[in-house]
Amino acid sequence: MSAPANPNPPEPFDAVDVIRAKRDRDELSDGQIDWVVDAYTRGVVADEQMSALAMAILLNGMSRREIARWTDAMIRTGRRMDWSGVGRPTTDKHSTGGVGDKITLPLAPTVAACGAAVPQLSGRGLGHTGGTLDKLESIPGWRASLSADQMLGVLRDTGAVVCAAGDDLAPADKKLYALRDVTGTVEAIPLIASSIMSKKIAEGTGALVLDVKVGSGAFMKDVESARELAETMVALGTGAGVRTVALLTNMETPLGLTAGNALEVRESVEVLSGGGPADVVELTVRLAREMLAAAGVDGADPADALKDGSAMDVWRRMISAQGGDPDASLPAARETHTVLAPADGVLTSLDAYRVGVAAWRLGAGRTRKDEPVQAAAGVELHAKPGAAVRAGEPLLTLHTDEPARFERAFEALSGAFVVAPEGSRPDLPPLVIDRIG
Repeated sequence: MSAPANPNPPEPFDAVDVIRAKRDRDELSDGQIDWVVDAYTRGVVADEQMSALAMAILLNGMSRREIARWTDAMIRTGRRMDWSGVGRPTTDKHSTGGVGDKITLPLAPTVAACGAAVPQLSGRGLGHTGGTLDKLESIPGWRASLSADQMLGVLRDTGAVVCAAGDDLAPADKKLYALRDVTGTVEAIPLIASSIMSKKIAEGTGALVLDVKVGSGAFMKDVESARELAETMVALGTGAGVRTVALLTNMETPLGLTAGNALEVRESVEVLSGGGPADVVELTVRLAREMLAAAGVDGADPADALKDGSAMDVWRRMISAQGGDPDASLPAARETHTVLAPADGVLTSLDAYRVGVAAWRLGAGRTRKDEPVQAAAGVELHAKPGAAVRAGEPLLTLHTDEPARFERAFEALSGAFVVAPEGSRPDLPPLVIDRIG
């Protein structure tokens, strides 16, 4: 008589051995990577063990082969989406996060108006960087959670959908990201690249444009580390059969004139109406052209779609399809406070990170993953670097529902801007620093 099968067969690897290998700067084998990602998702590898491995990866890095295998292993913990029934080529954009980065809001409908389909799975803000879903949820009635069938329906009807990723899309990443956030390992480039690309590849889009932010308000503070991240992600996407390019873009100063949820929606609607800040329009058009080229869609110019109202038409349909009212008034803060220019002169710098922290402290961001945000909180800019200012004129307006938050926001803004004598010429980096792919 044969023995019954073991209901709990032994694991093929030991977590401590995998940790030691990376600690000692060895390359992990394909088998080790496949196992540790799957075992962590199943709960066999404990949080403290994966924390140790993540720190070893942060300190010692990974080869391109290891990163590609790690990314694939995370994808295989969940499902891959399929948009073959949409009827037009699919293309998407991902930003590594910044202050005032509302580009997805005007970008998705603009690209859809030009003939491509945009299935955009977005996230929420954490810390000083804003989240697309938080911004859109300031629109009355709009909902972020859609089933796969609902997402497909919105995409077919409007050409663009922006929603939350389901729990079955790269679930290993959701668990690992939460761990990295509390263990000081968010900055590990191999883990950043695999986190972003596992979700984007699983999302099933045919083409992808990456907006890799560089500067004080970004996770990547210098061009060299941003370029390393961009090259790694482009290689991952290309290797997975997704046409992928990346732009390195400036995040030394906030994008546009607002940082906050409803404030950024308002500004995005201005862009879709043919106006809005020049830098937001410029980056929207540049990224849209890259997305359309990667998707193989020719003929339509995104700049025209913003001017002729066709992008706005898609926006209104897209918001309505997800329960939102595009005509509803956006929330307004109960309290405001204006920061005045201290002297006549030229605004030569405005630090994106400090502005982002101020918006966060006013209630626009969260310190914990499930913490609510204030829809109306944030910072409004009345001048950008290079502009002439006069003493006593508004420089920034702070918005919040809770006046007790002003003090800590003022602390964050200490040293955030410099007003130099008249005639000064600030050294402003270009909005688009480089293109990779």
